[in-house]
Amino acid sequence: MLPPIRGSQAPARDQIRRRPASGGFTLPEAAPRAASAAGSVQGSFGMLGLQEGWSPAERDAAARRRGAAVLRELAGLQLALLDGGIDSARLSRLAMLAEGEAGADPALREITDAISLRARIELARRGG
Repeated sequence: MLPPIRGSQAPARDQIRRRPASGGFTLPEAAPRAASAAGSVQGSFGMLGLQEGWSPAERDAAARRRGAAVLRELAGLQLALLDGGIDSARLSRLAMLAEGEAGADPALREITDAISLRARIELARRGG
């Protein structure tokens, strides 16, 4: 009999049993994917914060500001859709904000990742 499903959260790290690698299984080498120019530029902004030596508190503050800005753009996009039009400038801003500083705090990083995912989904739905 199967154990009951307890929820959708991943098990805690200390509950996961690790087995030593046997060395009998390997994954085939995958061809590297070409990164889009916008993605590589936006990713470099996050790295810029690390290179400049931002403290964890500064990285978290930047991540909170970016997350709030993405949420404002998503709300504006929602209103624009209800009005029947989509502003291409808003989509451009949303694309720029979708990538960036994730913050040092793991909980904040999880939240900003979820917000960024929502923005990328909306961009994909709109062909952006």
